[in-house]
Amino acid sequence: MAAAIIIIICCYLNWLCVPTVHLTIGGMSASGKHNFGRPGLMPIFFSVLAAINFLLPFVWAKRTNIFVTGFCVAWGVRNYFLLSRCYSGECPQLLPAFYIMLAASLLMLAMSFVPDIKVKQKPLAK
Repeated sequence: MAAAIIIIICCYLNWLCVPTVHLTIGGMSASGKHNFGRPGLMPIFFSVLAAINFLLPFVWAKRTNIFVTGFCVAWGVRNYFLLSRCYSGECPQLLPAFYIMLAASLLMLAMSFVPDIKVKQKPLAK
């Protein structure tokens, strides 16, 4: 749950900047003439969905959460590859919030593999 909250907070912070062209990109905003959209919208959506699945005491929710958190990690890696590229010799400076968001999504994926749920054993049929 804490990792999901950290991801949501990091999506509202600045992720990278390119000082020479006065460009700052955050999870929900971008300044400058380039349109990068809102790259933090999907991690927020999947973090909220994962937090709900962490709270539900059902086996199907825990199994679904592995997929949801895996997709959150994949989207974070996608953002890393798309946003950290150098354009025309101008390389962005990655800020700590971007790395924290990636680390929190990996932590959330790891925690989805160890759910705290009791599974009832059915007796074997004779």
